[in-house]
Amino acid sequence: MIFNCNGGMLIFWMKIVAQNRKAFHDYSIEETVEAGIVLTGTEVKSLREGKANLKDSYVLVKDSEVFLLNCHISPYTHGNIMNHDPVRTRKLLLHKKEIARLLGKTIQKGYSLIPLKIYFKDSRAKVEVGLARGKKMYEKRESIKKREADREIERAMKSR
Repeated sequence: MIFNCNGGMLIFWMKIVAQNRKAFHDYSIEETVEAGIVLTGTEVKSLREGKANLKDSYVLVKDSEVFLLNCHISPYTHGNIMNHDPVRTRKLLLHKKEIARLLGKTIQKGYSLIPLKIYFKDSRAKVEVGLARGKKMYEKRESIKKREADREIERAMKSR
């Protein structure tokens, strides 16, 4: 991706490694925050190969620190015996004010922090965390109906 900023050329690239598509089906995302992630060397190499899974993972705020739990990053194929544990708890890097704001919102009933995607931005691994509220079954059905109706409208406009 190339972005133009204030007349000058600012170039950065973004490679998406893993996405949590089910999160958009099960939750309504109120807000998103970009966070850095603390990784070991073999985890970074494995992420560059695209070997990550965000299914059933979640974010926890504990002692004014943020952690990513149940995120599966496969062991590096060319690693040795010092390879990492695939589902270890990883620390996320956020500012203190952001952590306090997210903690205040997650204390409210029904809100939780869900990782939405892992990507590389300027050669650094980042995690997009979403402040989410769980959907009820009827809300899921309504969103599916709305999406199908939008597709039908798009098809009708395309055929004209």
